[in-house]
Amino acid sequence: MTGMDTMAESGLNAARMASRKALFKLRLLYLLTGLAGGLFNPYLTTLFVHQGMTADQVGVIMAAGTLLSILIQPLWGYLVDRYQQTRLVLLLGTLMPSLLAYFYNVELFALLVTVYTLSIVFSVIQSPIADSYAVAAAKEAGTSYGTIRMMGSLGTALGGYAGGYYIAHTAITMLWLPYLLCGIAGAATVLALPDKRGGSRNALGLSEGFKQLLRNRSFVLFLLACFFVNQTLTAYNSFFVLTFQEVGGSFALVGFALFLASMTNLPSMLLAAKIVKKLGRERTLVIASIAYALRWAIQWLFPYPPVMVAVQALHGLSFGLFYVAAVEHVAVASGKEMQATGQSLFYMVFSGLGGIVGNLLNGYLYELGGAGTMYVSCMTSALVGSALLYLAIKQNRSGAGQGLPER
Repeated sequence: MTGMDTMAESGLNAARMASRKALFKLRLLYLLTGLAGGLFNPYLTTLFVHQGMTADQVGVIMAAGTLLSILIQPLWGYLVDRYQQTRLVLLLGTLMPSLLAYFYNVELFALLVTVYTLSIVFSVIQSPIADSYAVAAAKEAGTSYGTIRMMGSLGTALGGYAGGYYIAHTAITMLWLPYLLCGIAGAATVLALPDKRGGSRNALGLSEGFKQLLRNRSFVLFLLACFFVNQTLTAYNSFFVLTFQEVGGSFALVGFALFLASMTNLPSMLLAAKIVKKLGRERTLVIASIAYALRWAIQWLFPYPPVMVAVQALHGLSFGLFYVAAVEHVAVASGKEMQATGQSLFYMVFSGLGGIVGNLLNGYLYELGGAGTMYVSCMTSALVGSALLYLAIKQNRSGAGQGLPER
């Protein structure tokens, strides 16, 4: 072996080691942020109600925060793409919400709205930036994005169960403490990630980047489908704990339900790459959206604690599979220079607009007709999303317009 061969092999080994270290740190970050979110987010609605609000008011508060996030999110994405401040922005998105969480204990409506809004402004960029980071790291290491993202679901599972156990034995107003500790640990992990400055600064302008993505008719159809499907998820994220307690479920049991839901994401996300490769992204998304509809239909028809726990097994087949296929599609459709911008646009629709409409609509329907009315609406919306995705498949087969690129 020549000296040049030895140097080349040494360089290759060093690159592989760096890739493995980056994957470990990213998986740890997803685990910690998932743990933080699982501990806190499912119980935030209950905390607001504990502070004297109605479900209708909670929906308005969450919608207001999400509306602001829609305006802020594309700007975050553009700043990352333009100035290569990936690690700094990810650090802010990881740390700031946990630092603000203590103030949810103050029974002052205006302060609660302010704290929630500020938390959303920072946390809303965490997922798209982490996802753009993870997609690139997975590609460099020769693995799949799902093997990284599943650690977030594991964290969410453990956090949901631990959160239910925690507040069953302490006051719900003390939930900020473990949330803060997870946020600090997550921030420390972000600081250990490589700083990706010095990359390409040839990103398109914000408006031009959006225009380029929105010229793709099939991408627009995909975004509409994501909106109709994901607005239903607020019935789980924001109102599941309330509806579960309404039918006689306990905090300890709801913790197990949240744990079960998130644990089902693990096999879904781990196997997502193989499923997408076999079926294609469009068909995978259709199957997942139908699973959403089935999930809401069962909770409408059988509103009993054991059934509502068991049906959470569909969370992985619905959210887990849909999410991985959608993020990978956005990564392909956005191109190398618009990764953060493309993911931010996706999150604007998927979590932003979907979150606003979902929280307002489901909060209103819950107050108007109870959980049953809310779940019927969610089932219908998920079926509309399925129909839009099916339409995209037909467009591809007929050759009309630009279809969702398959892999």
